[in-house]
Amino acid sequence: MSLNRDFFVALFFLILSGVMFVATFQLPPPMFGQMSPALWPRIILVPLALLAFVLLISSQRGEAEEQPRRSLGEWFGYYRNPIVCFALFFLFLVTMPVLGMLIGGLAYVFLTLSVLGGWKPRQLLLHAVITAVFVVGMWAIFTLLLGVFLPEGALLRVF
Repeated sequence: MSLNRDFFVALFFLILSGVMFVATFQLPPPMFGQMSPALWPRIILVPLALLAFVLLISSQRGEAEEQPRRSLGEWFGYYRNPIVCFALFFLFLVTMPVLGMLIGGLAYVFLTLSVLGGWKPRQLLLHAVITAVFVVGMWAIFTLLLGVFLPEGALLRVF
């Protein structure tokens, strides 16, 4: 049994999944024949636990490869894309009260696609189309069809 980094990550996510799954039993029961509020968290937690279990098994088989030691600059260069994506998501959350879900979502998805996919004019056009279709589509489904109140923000008042 080898105790490498993947083993501890898998163990952490297995424990986290188990604790959160048990916590879903504390959610209030549904009213008026609605879906249980525990359904969606459980739908997310079961695959997370399964993937953590697969990582745990693969870490013990020796399939996980060790990363070479890097300097801080090399580390930031290697993990640039995830760091930028998390920074953009943090900005999306911080600006949510002002921009709201629709405008903030459009900006976040467009910027994330552009950072990851490139800044050439043809790519920007493709990113804009993808952003408009999916963000406006999901916003319309949740707001208009499902009646979910998404954050509007100070700039755009829909209802």
